[in-house]
Amino acid sequence: MPGGYTGKILRVNLTTKQVSTIPTEKYVEFGGGHGIGSAVFFDLVGDQLPFDAFDPRNLIIMMASPFSGTFMPGSGRCEVQGLGPMLYPIEWFGHSNFGGRFTAQMKFAGWDGIVVEGASDSPVYIDVINDQVKIEDATNGVWGMDTWDAQQEISRRAVPGLKQGEWAELAQNCFTTQIPAVVACGPAGERKSRLGALLHGPGSQAALCGFGGVFGSKNLKAISFLGTGSVPIADPKAFMDARLWFRQFQWDVDNPRDAEIFEGGGYSLINGAPSGGNVTNGGPNRVPARAAACASCPRGCKMRLATGDSNEAVCAGTMVANVGGGGMFAAFGRKPDPNAMPTALSQKLTRQANDLMHRYGLGHWQVMATRGYIEALVREGVIGKGKQIDFELPPAGSFAYHETMFRTIALREGPLGALAAEGAARMAEKLGRYQKDVSSGMLRLTYYGTQEHYDSATQVEWGYGSILGERDLMLHQMANYPLHWMAQSGNPYLDAEQASKLYAEAMVPYEDDRYLVDYGEGPTGIYSDSKVKQVAWVKHYEKFWIGAGGFCGWRWPQCITNNTADRRGATPHAEPRFWNAVTGQNKTFADYMELGHKIFTLDRAIWALQGRTRDMEVFPDYVYDQESRGSVQPMVVDGKWTYATGQGRKLDRAKVEDWKTRFYKFEGYNPATGIATRETLEKMGMKKVADTLEKRGKLG
Repeated sequence: MPGGYTGKILRVNLTTKQVSTIPTEKYVEFGGGHGIGSAVFFDLVGDQLPFDAFDPRNLIIMMASPFSGTFMPGSGRCEVQGLGPMLYPIEWFGHSNFGGRFTAQMKFAGWDGIVVEGASDSPVYIDVINDQVKIEDATNGVWGMDTWDAQQEISRRAVPGLKQGEWAELAQNCFTTQIPAVVACGPAGERKSRLGALLHGPGSQAALCGFGGVFGSKNLKAISFLGTGSVPIADPKAFMDARLWFRQFQWDVDNPRDAEIFEGGGYSLINGAPSGGNVTNGGPNRVPARAAACASCPRGCKMRLATGDSNEAVCAGTMVANVGGGGMFAAFGRKPDPNAMPTALSQKLTRQANDLMHRYGLGHWQVMATRGYIEALVREGVIGKGKQIDFELPPAGSFAYHETMFRTIALREGPLGALAAEGAARMAEKLGRYQKDVSSGMLRLTYYGTQEHYDSATQVEWGYGSILGERDLMLHQMANYPLHWMAQSGNPYLDAEQASKLYAEAMVPYEDDRYLVDYGEGPTGIYSDSKVKQVAWVKHYEKFWIGAGGFCGWRWPQCITNNTADRRGATPHAEPRFWNAVTGQNKTFADYMELGHKIFTLDRAIWALQGRTRDMEVFPDYVYDQESRGSVQPMVVDGKWTYATGQGRKLDRAKVEDWKTRFYKFEGYNPATGIATRETLEKMGMKKVADTLEKRGKLG
């Protein structure tokens, strides 16, 4: 086996209670993480599709990467895959991921991943300590717990007498100071809510796709790993040399570059400094806190607060609730109001309300969409005392409002809870309003039941990348953080021409195209062949480096950075340098990007077996019919690079369809269907996939 792998994947059948292994070597060609997960899913159940996400045949696949358990910067994510009950109208084969220390402990225990199939006849959890795998009874107190209590109770049961920081004996002559790494569903998942998330630690969510609900459908409360082994590295010296070289791209906490520009304000999320991810703890009322990090990450974007609330939650995980105005960036620019809730109290209650969401096991990103839809229906008189949905919520913006909202959804309480637990898309469908509300933009479920993240008419790589996938792209470091937020700050460290040049040079193998990040409407802009290449690059990077490599989308790719003198980022040099050192392989960045192309193509083959066609890969009407709010990006306007917003723009249906045709051809897919041809699949070494598609009448 190459370095970075343990050599085996754990397979647990909850129906038969059988435990077995899958040799990792069979799937090494797919890299790790998402790549191996997709290949395993196709092999085990691909020919049985379509079936529903709550069908026992559905798999929960949780995969590590070769980097997991090493000191590779920003690679501590765990990929979760299976059919996603949140997605709409078809429960697509989907993915989510979460950070923390789960994959590190999985690898230390000797496993490259876990595949869970079937469904238990009573609640259970899976406990893994090194090579000892147990399916434990969860009916005696664990089932019914919230995500925090469940993790702590399972840890106590796994290692009786465990005291944090002290040595514990796991077996004869086998000791550890570590506590188990547990991922659990909450009460929402137990009740098969499509908004059910998986939670690891106090705030690391696999928030998208509804995998908490899949856990619930399998009567699976949690999975726990604890290990005392290590991860083999092919060339330890090359790996450490790469780490030392990489330091130049890091925020220097002792002597930050251009601190007067980059500390705080608009750069606080994107400068690479520690603790920037919790947006409810800032300003003059900031609670004392220290940085917290996922395994192997030198940034530490999370916080652990002295008050113990909002620990390790970041971004959307701290933004769903907003009590008394204490939400995102509440401390900045607030005008004095003698009647308002004091800012310190407002921020504290906001953090505590968001903690309730985590404890109930609700996925933050889609809870935001569902809550927003509920609020719109309240304004329209659909929800309220004596209304169509007879339910009265406490005053909006209060702690009681958020507590009631989260409890009602998680526990499926009353008529509102029964509807909202299905997620905004199916809630609208059951009310007979889906087509009207989504087409009008009242309910902005832009990509397969997941809500619009950034403006599809201007940040088009996000929009295109999402409809060509199965859900919200969630790849912030591609262009959103480095380009949009840099310009949005009002003090960009690169002008548009400089930024676009450095981006193009980093985007191997398309580095010869100068217009890869042109977001204008001209001949080199959003409908151009340059944009075809950019979106292909995004999808291939997403599938290999983010998905198969376990990379964090807040850290990678790094085409530009504020932390170097010339503003060049670590991409495309860091990724293959680290991968080759760990695995012992000797491939280029372009080689690995082509593997990302292969994984993307395999995912699309699975979607084809579920019924995906080109006609489904479209935006809702409002994206074409309504003027864009705009989003500042680099654009070529009148032949010159500049930062512009594109405000007032509408996507052109015909031009989008023409762009899709060229994209499909570029990727080796049949432009009439968007599905890979036999020639493409066989060239990628996936003849078996081509044969299955042909047998089912789905080959491109």
